[in-house]
Amino acid sequence: MPDNLRVEAKLAGERKVPILLVFTSPHCPYCERFRNEYLLPMATDPVWKDRVVIRQIEAGSDWTLVGFDGKKTTHGAFAAGQRIKMVPTVIVVGGDGKPLAEPIVGLLTPDFYYGYLQNAIEEGLGKLNGKK
Repeated sequence: MPDNLRVEAKLAGERKVPILLVFTSPHCPYCERFRNEYLLPMATDPVWKDRVVIRQIEAGSDWTLVGFDGKKTTHGAFAAGQRIKMVPTVIVVGGDGKPLAEPIVGLLTPDFYYGYLQNAIEEGLGKLNGKK
């Protein structure tokens, strides 16, 4: 679990890659499916290592988290600040925490979901590298 998004932002900035924030909940069967079928394979796939920083946020949790602004908060408060209403939700952001692509809310059509993730990451990479 991430505990300091400011550190993650620095890492992403050094690598010139976006951050994939994955908002989940422990008792969500769709989140479990997302973790097993998408998040874990992406996190261990060398293809993604140099293209994105992946971090999971537990919406509703009181685990301590340092936000992009350097202020101490909790996973739940950070998720609320991002207006997360449904999990899983994926947001691709830059090192400043601002979105670089449209959020992916819910576990959409499984046959196309990997493509949605890939497109959001590519859009984020393009914006970070000056491509529109």
